Amino acid sequence: MDDVLSDDVLSLIDYPNYFQLMKQPLPDNRQAILERLTSEKIIVPKGPDKHAITNVGAVLFARNLKDFDRLARKALRVIVYRGENRVETIKEQMAGKGYAIGFEGAVAYVNDQLPQNEQIEQAFRTEIQMVPKIAVRELVVNALIHQDFNISGAGPMVEIFTDRLEISNPGLPLIDTLRFIDEPPRSRNETLAGLMRRMNICEERGSGIDKVIFHVEVFQLPAPDFRITGSSTLSVLYGPRQFAQMDREERIRACYQHACLFYVSGKRMVNATLRKRLGIKESSYPLASRIISDTIDAGLIRLHSGTRRDACYVPFWA
Repeated sequence: MDDVLSDDVLSLIDYPNYFQLMKQPLPDNRQAILERLTSEKIIVPKGPDKHAITNVGAVLFARNLKDFDRLARKALRVIVYRGENRVETIKEQMAGKGYAIGFEGAVAYVNDQLPQNEQIEQAFRTEIQMVPKIAVRELVVNALIHQDFNISGAGPMVEIFTDRLEISNPGLPLIDTLRFIDEPPRSRNETLAGLMRRMNICEERGSGIDKVIFHVEVFQLPAPDFRITGSSTLSVLYGPRQFAQMDREERIRACYQHACLFYVSGKRMVNATLRKRLGIKESSYPLASRIISDTIDAGLIRLHSGTRRDACYVPFWA
């Protein structure tokens, strides 16, 4: 937005939240505030008492993204469906605030919409969320940071079904989806990612997907699915499902991600660790061996060392 008066800048940009997120004291005069926003390239001086608000400044700190025509469609969209398909929509919401100032609220809203499973322990009822909160947080921030802003008419979206959560963003990933867990981070929006890292919203270390897979394994949930759909990147988190309900593809994906997680942690996957990951009984070790064999045939893991009894495995890229 060009030629914006200083007073209008301060009404359009949520500068108090900027200083709070940066853990800096709020200056006591307007000029100092404007200078700080200028130093962060949130605004650019354009003459006496006039400024341009940059795209990154607006998309992160706008009080309302609808005030910026080109960015309004980039607001995070959350859709809740009834059932496992898109036939019936229960509710739909567009986040209004800039990503940085609205992030915690947006993630909290998504978590509040997720189906809950009731669990009774020693006469106390507790609600267990369908998927881990940290996994939701990491995938939402990834969708915001890594989207392709050059694709018009599309923005980041969260779709909630009774059995899964789908998070998508416009743009193809810069690295192979199979390498999300080990490749160093690459972002097409480095300024945006850098600001969000400084506000502790993201780490920019490439560890986000590691956290997602780790917490999914802790809760023994089906393996997440990362894939390309058209011109978008899609991440799918699945709710609880028994091992017997998983198909061959899901079991192979779980085996591969388990091998990746162990490898980046300096360990090696073996039959016993895969059994624990999938909740397979020790007596059913041939079943785990079959999954390992299928994953090798799919070209996703390979034998690292050992014999049949003590064999250990690593990802294909290791």
